Amino acid sequence: MQNRIVLVSDESDFFEYISPKLDLRKNDELYHFAYEDVPEKLDLLSSSVLILNSQNSEQKTLELLKILKSTPVIVFSFNEDVDFRAECYKQGALGYITLVTQENEFNSIIISALRSLSFLKKTENYREILVEKNVLAQNNEVYYDYKNIIEKELEKIKSGASSAILAAISPNDKTKFLLNSNQIETFVLSNIRKSDILMNYAANKYFLLLNDTNFEDAQKIWQNIQQNIPEKLYAGFASSTNLKTCSQWINEALNKLHEAINRDYVSPLSNSSSVSNFKLFRQEFNKRLEKIILPVFYHIEQKYSEKLFGISVVHSVTDGFGELITKSKLLCGEFKITAPGLSKINIDITFRSNSENNDIQSYPQSKRITIEPEELEPSLLEDLLEQFILEFKDEVENEHIKRK
Repeated sequence: MQNRIVLVSDESDFFEYISPKLDLRKNDELYHFAYEDVPEKLDLLSSSVLILNSQNSEQKTLELLKILKSTPVIVFSFNEDVDFRAECYKQGALGYITLVTQENEFNSIIISALRSLSFLKKTENYREILVEKNVLAQNNEVYYDYKNIIEKELEKIKSGASSAILAAISPNDKTKFLLNSNQIETFVLSNIRKSDILMNYAANKYFLLLNDTNFEDAQKIWQNIQQNIPEKLYAGFASSTNLKTCSQWINEALNKLHEAINRDYVSPLSNSSSVSNFKLFRQEFNKRLEKIILPVFYHIEQKYSEKLFGISVVHSVTDGFGELITKSKLLCGEFKITAPGLSKINIDITFRSNSENNDIQSYPQSKRITIEPEELEPSLLEDLLEQFILEFKDEVENEHIKRK
């Protein structure tokens, strides 16, 4: 059987060192990638044995381990770092080797990885057959690759094979401190059907895919869930009718979620109209927005910094209230917040070419989202930023596909 081994490293010397040790057969395949090339090769990586060089790339190594949970991965390190080794195994590494690893131990780890790959391939084949024959249904664990799951469901719906409702679920800013993620997941999973799928979106935020369901049935399912939760959870429901893309479906569910939250929301600025001194009103307005915007921008930057292969995420303070900038080799994205006249909040999103020869003809692209000041909450801003990053990743992937 043909085996595929992929070496990932930012240090070219690693390829020369490790390749002779692999003892490849004629029908085996060997690939070399730098970490920045990984986003375009995830499909290839997920069906291979991976050997990751962690030299000067420990954070990238750990992030890749988190993404490829079921893939047999061996981590190579030049130094025996006990803490890093333990973290690699915690994140799912199959093996850990260093410069002093004996040849027989190295061979044993490689053989174990190849056996795991063979078992993985067989399992995937059996699962596809069972699912196709309706013998095995999707389990109801919490999934993290929500975008891929929602896209596949949308394809089924467009083909007429199924129907579904997408729900976005979250506590509000007050009750999120009273419910942890494990509680939310336990309550939801205990009260949904086997065919329904719970997906993690962000901290204490989830998507729930309700298969073969209409709005009325979705509301009944949610009422049953809500009755069993000690604190209030909010939900927004979106049908796939007339939607063309995964992002549109996600955005509609999130918008409905925030509408549900806002119905119970009392604006801290509700009495500001009685403030006769405009200067005091402006100070209060600016202070509130800064307390929301800066921490959320910082949180998103830390969440994604060096974790999106080939994409950088940086926030900065501008002439408005700040902006978040995403960059890849081909594109640049800008998420900028301003509040002209202190009456509306404008969020301007722009994607433009980052190519020196400016040969990407479809850019720049821009859009504006306008909301009332009292509607801006940390959870809403976080969701908008998450969607901005998701759309930017989609644009980058599309450009790579066009250029192949």
